Amino acid sequence: MSTTERPRILVVGGGYVGLYAARRILKQMRYGEATVTVVDPRSYMTYQPFLPEAAAGSISPRHVVVPLRRVLPKAEVLTGRVTTIDQDRKVATVAPLVGEAYELPFDYLVIAMGAVSRTFPIPGLAESGIGMKGVEEAIGLRNHVLEQLDKADSTTDEEVRRKALTFVFVGGGFAGAETVGEVEDMARDAAKYYNNVKREDMRFLLVDVADKILPEVGPKLGAYGKEHLESRGVEVYLKTGMDSCVDGHVKLNNGLEVDSNTIVWTAGVKPNPALARFGLPLGPRGHVDTAATLQVQGTDYIWAAGDNAQVPDLVGRKNGNENAWCPPNAQHALRQAKVLGDNVLSGMRGFPQKEYSHANKGAVAGLGLHKGVAMIVMGKMKIKLKGRLAWYMHRAYHGMAMPTFNRKIRVFADWTLAMFLKREVVSLGAMENPREEFYEAAKPAPAPAAAADADKPKAKAS
Repeated sequence: MSTTERPRILVVGGGYVGLYAARRILKQMRYGEATVTVVDPRSYMTYQPFLPEAAAGSISPRHVVVPLRRVLPKAEVLTGRVTTIDQDRKVATVAPLVGEAYELPFDYLVIAMGAVSRTFPIPGLAESGIGMKGVEEAIGLRNHVLEQLDKADSTTDEEVRRKALTFVFVGGGFAGAETVGEVEDMARDAAKYYNNVKREDMRFLLVDVADKILPEVGPKLGAYGKEHLESRGVEVYLKTGMDSCVDGHVKLNNGLEVDSNTIVWTAGVKPNPALARFGLPLGPRGHVDTAATLQVQGTDYIWAAGDNAQVPDLVGRKNGNENAWCPPNAQHALRQAKVLGDNVLSGMRGFPQKEYSHANKGAVAGLGLHKGVAMIVMGKMKIKLKGRLAWYMHRAYHGMAMPTFNRKIRVFADWTLAMFLKREVVSLGAMENPREEFYEAAKPAPAPAAAADADKPKAKAS
């Protein structure tokens, strides 16, 4: 860690906002003006819109993450968690991955902790559910789905087959609809290589408590997305919740019950619960309450943005919606991070703060290879696209939004190769317990006497 007397800008979180804000500050500040320190439990940032494609094998998982130390060579990157913040002393407590926690003084603070999966106390969910917030979960889901096909292909037990080939997805927003579309695509391709598994043997369910899916793209495109998924054999249940899923036995509140080894939970997100320990002003749903300048209300040295912040939507408020807030998406996070970075430097130099204002440019969603929906906003005109053209828009937008030129090239290379090479459908399930085989080979052999006793037949009781 730095031992200089320069002021420290502490960035809590290395996600989209943390990475871009730190880059902006480092790019704009003068040499030696401040020390930028980024603290995050992971040493990389994950571009979450690409997780469904990573789960389906369309993009290499390594290419949807950005290593923080490589992208921020002039910053201090600490792998750990900020557990508490003492605003009076301007000191943060950092718990590293190993070793004891320590105090880190700061002069300016950026809160960019993002969001976590929003869950409910549903029996069996913690034990059986699979999230889609991190690249680890995307890799795990891909391996898990292909393992289910392996199981179904290798058994004659119909009950085991049925449970292995039933896939339940809870949540019909971007994450849920895109994930079920991509995974169904992958499973359909993979089934070609199995003798005893066909697409008709599989059952895909998409469940949501709302009355529509993909609300971000509007009702008409949402309805098209539902019809499209249903045309591919996905059962879509709206106004429906999951009551329990103990041991994979899924009970929906519409009376439907199915057995499934695969329950994917994508039913929204909530601000990181660690925010409650920082003593910051929070909104009704746990977001950090900020002004339009992204400064935390009541402070002049703390800023927040992205999924963990409640940022006023100035464009919406000008149009008459007095309670408009910026939605938690990558479009706003990217632009907020740049304004935040500039405002931190302005605050440090004693200059006025700039307010964040951005009009919605639309939304895009991919539903599998060559399938998607898109709504492009141009002034007062909304252009609605569906099918292959919308899918091209989805890939173009997110490909350009992917941080760093290095990762852009790698992602576009993956897509280009996929045009000429077939999708990989190999499961690497052993990655979850990579030492198991070595342990079996290396563990001490049992003592000869014990081994001999174990081999003796048991005497029958008289």
